[in-house]
Amino acid sequence: MLTLVEKILFAIATLVSLYFSYRGVMKIVAHISSGQGKINWSLLWKRIGELIVKVGLFQPVFRFRLWPSILHGLIGWGFLSFLLINLADLIYAYSGFKLLDNTGLFGDVYRLIADFANVAIVGGILAMAFRRFILRPATLSTRETTLLHPKARAGIMRDSAIVTTFIFTHNTMRFLGESFGLALAGEADKWQPTISTVAGLWSGVDANVLVAGEHITFWLSIGAVVAFLPYFPYSKHIHLFFAPLNFALKPERKSIGELSYINLDDQSIEQFGAAKMKDLGWEQIMDSYACIMCFRCQEVCPAYNTGKLLSPAALEINKRYHFNNGGTTDVAMTELISEEAVWACTSCGACVDICPVGNEPMRDILDIRRNLSMMESAFPKQLETAFKGMERNQNPWNVSQADRMKWADGISVPTIEQNAEPEILWWVGCAPATDTRAQKTAQAFAKILNAAGVNYAVLGKNESCTGDSARRAGREDIFFGLASQNVEILNEVAPKRIVTTCPHCLHTIKNEYPAFGGNYQVIHHTQLINELVGAGKISLEVSSDQFSVTFHDPCYLGRHNKITDTPRTTLHATGSLTIEMPRNSAKSFCCGAGGAQMWKEEEAGSARVNESRFAEAKSTGANTVAVGCPFCLTMMTDASKADGDSMQVKDVAEIVAERMKS
Repeated sequence: MLTLVEKILFAIATLVSLYFSYRGVMKIVAHISSGQGKINWSLLWKRIGELIVKVGLFQPVFRFRLWPSILHGLIGWGFLSFLLINLADLIYAYSGFKLLDNTGLFGDVYRLIADFANVAIVGGILAMAFRRFILRPATLSTRETTLLHPKARAGIMRDSAIVTTFIFTHNTMRFLGESFGLALAGEADKWQPTISTVAGLWSGVDANVLVAGEHITFWLSIGAVVAFLPYFPYSKHIHLFFAPLNFALKPERKSIGELSYINLDDQSIEQFGAAKMKDLGWEQIMDSYACIMCFRCQEVCPAYNTGKLLSPAALEINKRYHFNNGGTTDVAMTELISEEAVWACTSCGACVDICPVGNEPMRDILDIRRNLSMMESAFPKQLETAFKGMERNQNPWNVSQADRMKWADGISVPTIEQNAEPEILWWVGCAPATDTRAQKTAQAFAKILNAAGVNYAVLGKNESCTGDSARRAGREDIFFGLASQNVEILNEVAPKRIVTTCPHCLHTIKNEYPAFGGNYQVIHHTQLINELVGAGKISLEVSSDQFSVTFHDPCYLGRHNKITDTPRTTLHATGSLTIEMPRNSAKSFCCGAGGAQMWKEEEAGSARVNESRFAEAKSTGANTVAVGCPFCLTMMTDASKADGDSMQVKDVAEIVAERMKS
């Protein structure tokens, strides 16, 4: 189809484009390679099936914002098909050969897909442009108070405009070019219905004009691709390449909250945490290139939702814009996110869970905390009490270990010394053991275990804090000491199963202690209660009163460890009417206590996280908030008190214990 001169010019233009594209890509590779760790390429083959499903179906995108996701899917699926379509167009341009034209049904289906893809992409991009540039929802930007690269606010809009123009031009010109070709052929193609319809408009147009139209539209269509390629590495649409790599190559984790192991016995380590971007892992740097700037992570962030300075999206965007404006990985992380924003994170994991491209901004934040706490001693002063408590008395409440079993006064609770081979080792946890309100949970659970005749034991005075709060606050030294000590004790006991009354304990023992040589079967107390009810070991009286309950999913139970059904099954067994909050299960909104927030004042904002969550619980009309975490118990109780004790707040174990038949 192209003339010889056109072929030469197009080849030269393509080579120039590929050269500058290559330079841009190699800059990205250099930035990613400067991060810590090595890529495990074997993961690519291990995850290839999962990757095909995620990329082919755009599965992660459809978890949130249905209609924008559908539009995204139309564009994405259209582009996947266009990889072959554009190749076929190039072959035709250089050889005059129509790929797949005479291959029967296969070629027919190909042309139908090409027809549909053209329409889908153009329709999708126009709708997305209308949303971005006309409707301009607040969810596609961030507050002025959020630290954002000075070129990002205008840059995001400019980038969207460039990409929109490219996609629209490429696809409309290709559509018109195909319609000119059909008009020249003088017949409609039932397998290209929309293009054939447009081709009918050119009936009677001089053949030379149609040929000229074919040539012009080729240059505007495929030429747009050639022109766009050098810009592609600097566009947010580089995610088309790095998002699949993110899914394929991210290190394996037991849960989204599992943090990387630091061996503090290794004296050669000079840097703890991330002071500069080069201190991050390579995958954390790659996150900035995978980011699609959709702001989904920001939309579900409890800190951002309550007016804090933290925006997980802004962190990833700042990393990208820093690179695009000539920056290197030698930049200080506090230039990309403020210290106040760093300490506002609750480590709830919502940003990681919702990200459609597999980014993990929470990990960046916790790595920054490691540096601030370990290297600079720059942490909120309120945390000192908890740190000292964990160092001196192995618990953040700073209660003497000698008093660790006082909660069980008057209750038969066997220690490991009294029952050396229990079926269940109950890890009570610091809060249920030392906090006055949470002790009622421990007492209720002990009542359940005793009534069911469970063969169990507790560590008693040998049980220490798991170190979760210290780790989330960046104090790896405290965590390392506690974890090493606890694993040594647990390995000596060799428990068959461990049950915890705190999701943070469950998460740490199950997912993070394996790095210390501690591999255990760990369950949550609501899971064990559910087992006992199901086995008929305890009988419950179904209440005739109008007892309605809404269950608040603890972040480290539901989102981090995917335990959402059993607490609800247990509540149903009590005869209570369970009413769900709009945000529930893995999409639950945080209580505000995680990430060591329990031990410090909340950063300034428009609202408190716990009060925002409590308002959502109250809106259900239920009279009781059920929880499965001592931290959530405290936060929801405080919020209820602030609201005039408008709702009861109880652990699932308390509700079950109250309804057990004697």
